[in-house]
Amino acid sequence: MPQSRTPAPPSPGRSRVTANVVRGCLGNLVEWYDWFAYATFSIYFASVFFPEGDQTAQLLSTAVVFAVGFFMRPLGGWLLGAYADRFGRRSALTLSVTLMSAGSLTIAFAPGHDAIGLWAPALLVLARLAQGLSVGGEFGSSASYLSEVAPAGRRGFYSSFQYVSIVLGQLAALLVAIVLQNVLTEDQLHGWGWRIPFVIGAVAGLVVMYLRRTMEESEHFEQERARTAAQRPEERERKGLVALFAEYPRQLLAVFGLAIGGTVAFYTYTTYLQKYLVNTAGIPKATVTLIGFAALFVYMLMQPAVGALSDRIGRRPVMFAFSGGCMLLTVPLMTLLGRTSSPWIAFLLMVVALTFVTGYSALAAIIKAEMFPTKVRALGVGLPHALVTATFGGLTEPIALALKDAGQENLFFWYVTGCVGLTFLATLLVREPSRDSQLDTADAPLVPRPSKTAPLV
Repeated sequence: MPQSRTPAPPSPGRSRVTANVVRGCLGNLVEWYDWFAYATFSIYFASVFFPEGDQTAQLLSTAVVFAVGFFMRPLGGWLLGAYADRFGRRSALTLSVTLMSAGSLTIAFAPGHDAIGLWAPALLVLARLAQGLSVGGEFGSSASYLSEVAPAGRRGFYSSFQYVSIVLGQLAALLVAIVLQNVLTEDQLHGWGWRIPFVIGAVAGLVVMYLRRTMEESEHFEQERARTAAQRPEERERKGLVALFAEYPRQLLAVFGLAIGGTVAFYTYTTYLQKYLVNTAGIPKATVTLIGFAALFVYMLMQPAVGALSDRIGRRPVMFAFSGGCMLLTVPLMTLLGRTSSPWIAFLLMVVALTFVTGYSALAAIIKAEMFPTKVRALGVGLPHALVTATFGGLTEPIALALKDAGQENLFFWYVTGCVGLTFLATLLVREPSRDSQLDTADAPLVPRPSKTAPLV
């Protein structure tokens, strides 16, 4: 017999929604500040941990360590996602920010290669492993929480603040960089100044750990927990990894496809682009920091508008705008960015690119959360997203820098275009998630097997 549907929990008042979203996003902000502080300041501490080689070789070494952190994300997506589905979104989010702060504290006080030799990069790797575990679990738990506390009809708008907080974290890291670049000399930044942002991140994490413990738990999760507790042992449904792969394979495949192009485009036009402007275009580091800050600020402001647009017209049209635009424009935009010496032109081109990327990032949480029921939502969103970021996002910079080192930098532009093409194909194959959202039912049944000509999801 088919499972019965029960109505989703009633939406809380706007003030409660706003308060919970703000508290959830503050933690997200600090976590992503810590994550991006590494990328922002790696141009200063690369020589501390990896003294051998030229600038490109040193940046490549730090980029590889950046990628190592990404490879812990699937483990974090699995462990913390399952933890969030079993013990609650609030508990999982508190744990993730604690892990992130511990990693930042390790980087802040790690001795350099001159002091302890190979133990220096080993400590750097250890810290990135902890941070990778944290971020891997953060995305699914945060996406689930923001989607569940948002009212129906406004979920795209409220869940878009996940990427607002992600970009705010990156802007905070850039702002710290701008301040330090104007207060300290170049030698001081390379010598010890780069440690300051990691101390800031560790201290901020302690504050956020308390704030997250005071968040209200998602009513979707509370209702699911009560429903499970009322069942007899023989009636209880499968949960966790077994249930996810056995009951929701099409949703998992859809999340993989949707995330590939968006993840690669996001890390190309945010994290890597700043190194690209320094290392290829030859624009000074301090100027590139200002360009990145201004462009990312505009990008951040676009998230809620695009999220609200998806509430009106649906998720798929917005995703088509992202994937189609990036497929057409990546090669010409990256070529022009590499050849310009004008900060203004670089800024405008970066904004154009990020405008299209907004079509993915504003929907990254909600389009995935709508595909899974409460019992596996954090795991279903977090694990495939983490696997994609580990295999595609984490390798974005190393691939770009390795191709540049080999004299084939333009091949990277086509690599990005191909990844975005996979997202375009995935968008073609999915049903409109907002029309039959799993968030509209507290106990959603399995999705019926589609016909041979039906979309995947």
